[in-house]
Amino acid sequence: MKLALSALTLAAATLAPLATASAQDYPTRSITLVVPYAAGGGNDVMARTVAEKMSKTLGQNVVVENRAGAGGSIATRQVARAAPDGYTLVLGGTGTLAVNPSLYSNVGYDPRKDFAPVGLIGMGQLIVLVNPKVPASTIPELIALAKKEPGRLSYASAGVGSGIHLGAVLFEQMADIKLTHVPYRGTAPALTDLIGGHVQIYFSSIPSAIGIAKEGKVRPLAVTGPQRSPVFPDLPTVSEAALPGFEAVLHYGIVAPAGTPKPIVDKLSAALRQAVMAPDTKDRMAADGTEPLPSTPEEYATDIDKEETKWSAIVRRSGAKAD
Repeated sequence: MKLALSALTLAAATLAPLATASAQDYPTRSITLVVPYAAGGGNDVMARTVAEKMSKTLGQNVVVENRAGAGGSIATRQVARAAPDGYTLVLGGTGTLAVNPSLYSNVGYDPRKDFAPVGLIGMGQLIVLVNPKVPASTIPELIALAKKEPGRLSYASAGVGSGIHLGAVLFEQMADIKLTHVPYRGTAPALTDLIGGHVQIYFSSIPSAIGIAKEGKVRPLAVTGPQRSPVFPDLPTVSEAALPGFEAVLHYGIVAPAGTPKPIVDKLSAALRQAVMAPDTKDRMAADGTEPLPSTPEEYATDIDKEETKWSAIVRRSGAKAD
């Protein structure tokens, strides 16, 4: 027994310097950052922005690879099972790490145990839009209208379990109203039907709303974050308008497979923070209504835990299921 323990101790002592040396040399080749959604969306743009900056800092290309499917859970599961060597990362977010574990009966990963958080990138809030024919110009008026005729007002979403869907569910719950949910396959068809008057309400991402709001095709009522958006500075938050404490925001960050050596995670995290805080990155995020959220790996781990706790409860109360 003593000989076995001695052998294990010797092996650990031998491997430790190798791991340290490996971390010091890292990276020696390209790094893949998986975006678990289709190309061209806000998540993809955000990932490519920080990947370009990180490439310069790390001295190796950070290559973005899009792998869409099942609300991002397929690619996220694949990365959870990848080699924990720092060369395969995935864009994490409220959808994949906070919502999907409750939305899917067998998502295939644990957001707390199967990943090594690298750091947060940013936070995007939503904006409450209504069709111009809806007789409500404020959130209190919208709530009063919904209370008057429960279920008559319908809201669109970009799909069951999306952040847009669950933001509206949280609004229903906190306002104690009943709305009718109409899910769509993405933002574009949902906005088309909102403009056409086939649905009355949509909790939109801010970039998608800027043009149609300025053109008067929809009426914006409020934003869903803790503070007003610089893109729509005259709009109140839902919290200040009617529902104190209301907050429906989407967080984005980068995670690696669990077991990735801490020195490698720390090196990635430092490069990510530098990328997020670069003036041109912040300007680009601000134009899209995104707030930069630089963080340490430990802070991102706390955020993942907090977000999953919050959104899993909303998913359960809503009864939403994606499979």
